[in-house]
Parts: sequence; structure tokens; C-alpha cells
Amino acid sequence: MSAHQHRHLRHPPFTDHLPRPVFFRVEHMPANATYPPMKHPWGEFVYSLSGITEVSIGPLNFLTPPHLGLWIPPETAHIGFNYRETVHCSVYIARELCAGLPATPCALMISALLRAMIDHLAQLDEAQLSGPAGARLLRVLVDLVATCPTTGSYIPDTQDADLKQVLLALRENPADNRTVSELAAAFAMGERTLMRRCQSELGMSLSEWRQRLRVIAALPRLRSGESVETVALDLGYATSSAFIAMFKRLTGMPPRRFIESD
Repeated sequence: MSAHQHRHLRHPPFTDHLPRPVFFRVEHMPANATYPPMKHPWGEFVYSLSGITEVSIGPLNFLTPPHLGLWIPPETAHIGFNYRETVHCSVYIARELCAGLPATPCALMISALLRAMIDHLAQLDEAQLSGPAGARLLRVLVDLVATCPTTGSYIPDTQDADLKQVLLALRENPADNRTVSELAAAFAMGERTLMRRCQSELGMSLSEWRQRLRVIAALPRLRSGESVETVALDLGYATSSAFIAMFKRLTGMPPRRFIESD
């Protein structure tokens, strides 16, 4: 499914100018929603308060799971969309304030302080955000975004129609434990062809991509208080220890410590 096939089309509030140098907005997106292709003269920081927002920038697909944000520099063509219901914030930053921010699109590791500030700003109304105190908070927010470590797109996407169908099936059911051979047969592809396309299109094996998907699927459930064992079994792992080992390899720490460090 491409962004253009999503059912609910949303439009951004501005197209050519901002009402103030830093503008903060929260958007509730239904499942299968998309924005039209866009490019604007200001930078944009995107963070998902719940759910996962995705943004396509050229051949790259970026995600904003709970521990990542996304930076989109000025004049960058992009399309935002989501498969499931999500709530995200967009921070529009005037070009003159973008000098300290990355020159290319990238995912950002979000600090606890930045997340707390975003949560606070999301509770303010328009009058508070547009006032002097709100303006000062938003300038601090820009400084915090500029200090975030950058990371990759995390779960790459593809424009290859055949491979996209395989990835979509796994997105719909992250617990799917079919082997590469079984998936290839199910989607009328040769096993070597599927492996080759994963490396060329995604830059990683299908196993690596699937593990990253499972981390993304696990995070909101772990944050809501579900046990590691329950989440691990629901995601197709025979034991919680196998899930913990995978999670630690990809994030640098076991699930509980990762959640506690947010």
C-alpha cells in the first residue's frame, strides 16, 4: 500500500508562510490517512504522541515510533501517512532558525526532557502557544531538537511492488514466523530473488527488517504495562529470553530498562 492509496486525506494548515517563527500543532490521524505530497520553506520536526507516523522522502521511508522523532529540512519534498490511528505533533520552524539543525532528513533519538516538553506543549491551547511564554518554550524546544543524536530511517520501505506486498503482510502481522522460503513461495518469488531484493531495496536482510518491525510493535504495549513475556509470545517468540536478546541487540538495552529510561 502506498501513501497515495490511503483513504483519509489531510491537509496541513499552511502552505507558504508561518504565522510565527515556531508553530506547534497536534494532529489526530485516523487509520489509513495521508497528507498530499508537499514541500515548504520551513523545517518540520515530527513526533508521534501515540501510534507511528511514517514519512516518505524520495526513496526513503522514515518512521516516528515512540523513541524517535523526524527532522525534515526546509524545501524537502515529502509525504506523511500512517497505517493505524495515530496522534502526532508537528513543529514548524522558520528557515532562519534552522541553521543549527541537520541539513538532511533524519530520524532523531528523543531525550526524556524533550519528550516532557512536547507533552507539556500538547496540553496548551492556541492562546498560550502564541503568547510570549509559549514563544520562549518553543525556542527552547528548537534548541533541544538540535541536540538530539541522529539515526537511520529504522524500517526502510521499498517501491518494488512485489517486495512491498511481502512487507505489508508482515506489517499486518508482525508475529508472522514464515521463513524466507515460505514467504517467497507465498508471493510467487524465488527465495534468492527475495533475499537479493531485501538487500538492494532495504539495505538489510528480511530477518533484520522483521526484528526492527517487532521492536516498533512491542514498544507501545510495553509502555502500557504489558509483561515482556506476553508481548514476546504475541510477537511470535517461543520464549521471552529470545525476544529480550533481540530487543537488546537492536536498542542497546533490555525492554524494561529501555522503557524505564524513556
